[in-house]
Amino acid sequence: MLIGIDPVINPDLLDALFRMGHGDEIVLGDAFFPGDSCNSKVIRADGIRIPALLDGILSLINLDSYVPYPVAMMSPVPGDTLDEEVEKSYRAVIDKHWPQTPAIERIGRFEFYDRVKKAFAVVMTGETVKYGNVILKKGVIPVS
Repeated sequence: MLIGIDPVINPDLLDALFRMGHGDEIVLGDAFFPGDSCNSKVIRADGIRIPALLDGILSLINLDSYVPYPVAMMSPVPGDTLDEEVEKSYRAVIDKHWPQTPAIERIGRFEFYDRVKKAFAVVMTGETVKYGNVILKKGVIPVS
């Protein structure tokens, strides 16, 4: 354990966050997400829900302020419905750390998968909510 680093951040995730450059994306995939099929860098965070991971991650990195949407989630496929509480719970954590972050972008399923293929890493979580996957784009840390 390290002082000041949330215990949900395992060594592999900490290494990935450190190695990511500004503009790189990291995906938090739910327990059912095809992470290994979409990306060669998969980090396991089994049993950990996405809001807890967001809280740990966003205490260590900032979100990209140079793009319109530094956070993206998958849109529902036609005929499906969204549980709006999922996005609200993510937004509460985002606002805790980075309250100026724009609205969460919603993108189609296959566009989401295409971005996952280009992402720096996929974190496989224990999240079980429908449409719970989220993409975060890392920002530039301000230098004083």
